Amino acid sequence: MARKVADCRDFPSKMNCTLTISGEEDEVVRAAGEHAASVHGHANTSELRDKIRATLKEEQPLEQTRQSA
Repeated sequence: MARKVADCRDFPSKMNCTLTISGEEDEVVRAAGEHAASVHGHANTSELRDKIRATLKEEQPLEQTRQSA
């Protein structure tokens, strides 16, 4: 199963958050929802988690990441 990534840098915020969360899709959605609520003040609702799920990206293997740097 491919790992997913949620990256706060993809969303403008006043605090310029740089947190990146990666793992299995359900884990990432859960953790990103908790982060959005505790750090950014959003309500951790099913609607928020659906929006997070829709923005997830496939995690790039480390070897590919190094080659593109």
